[in-house]
Amino acid sequence: MRTLGTHGPTVSALGLGCMGMSQSFGPRPPREEMIAFLRAAVERGVTFFDTAEVYGPFHNEELVGEALEPVRDDVVLATKFGFAFDADGRQSGVTSRPEDIRSAVDGSLRRLRTDTIDVLHQHRVDPDVPIEDVAGTVGELVAEGKVRHLGLSEAGAGTIRRAHAVHPVTALQSEYSLFWREPEAEILPTLAELGVGFVPFSPLGRGFLTGQVGADAEFGEGDIRATLPRFEREALEANLALVDRVRVVADRRGTTVGQVALAWLLAQQPWVVPIPGTRRLERLDENLGAADVVLTADDLAELDRASTEVRVTGERYPEAMAKLIDR
Repeated sequence: MRTLGTHGPTVSALGLGCMGMSQSFGPRPPREEMIAFLRAAVERGVTFFDTAEVYGPFHNEELVGEALEPVRDDVVLATKFGFAFDADGRQSGVTSRPEDIRSAVDGSLRRLRTDTIDVLHQHRVDPDVPIEDVAGTVGELVAEGKVRHLGLSEAGAGTIRRAHAVHPVTALQSEYSLFWREPEAEILPTLAELGVGFVPFSPLGRGFLTGQVGADAEFGEGDIRATLPRFEREALEANLALVDRVRVVADRRGTTVGQVALAWLLAQQPWVVPIPGTRRLERLDENLGAADVVLTADDLAELDRASTEVRVTGERYPEAMAKLIDR
């Protein structure tokens, strides 16, 4: 178990990212199958579940809400607002106007079948709305009992500080892994100073750091990786050099590449709570096993060298998606 930030909730050391149950990684699995999967995760000790209004859209919150309603008091639910939708329910830009935040929260509460959202993240920073207004609105929702904690996602250090000055930020959710270490420059020191927890999404590099993605991998319809520069054929071949280096440590420890990648994250700070996503029980069990992997100082140094010496090829996002990242 770990505590998110100085005053945040106590959660399982590894949470569960639920997005892939509704989108981005191929066809959507049967609903009943995913409900059973989510309940099995609780039985295995997972207490932290991450979803968002935009996942689906809306489907993911409904799924998580139905699955976890019987154990609501035993879990911590995190969801996100911040995207606008057109008349057909399709995502169309960002919005964090106070009235839109309130509308999103009311919808999330209904879909999640709960009276309170444990951690409410702004999904992406809205350049047209001062972050002070966003933090103030969420602060009002906290006072009203609809939300317990404010979170941000993909926010820059300056934005985090400005929000925190208005209402305490409990957690930041951004990408972080051996495959993407940019947060170490400014974000992690800022979080440490302010007492903010860190929730790395894509801690396995969208499956890349599991060791199961080969140079000949094909990504089918509906799989977001087919659109990501890092997964284009030439980039993928070059980036596998990092996996080979991680596998050396995994073989020495008698564990898997994915477990080493997650254990490395857990070793960075006691307030780091990765949320790997999966839809398969065997992968969930493998991921949770990472909490028992103890990496030595030599292991950590070797992994650090590997991820700095292997130059990752390809941008993290296509240009349109990259524009939504706050700097």
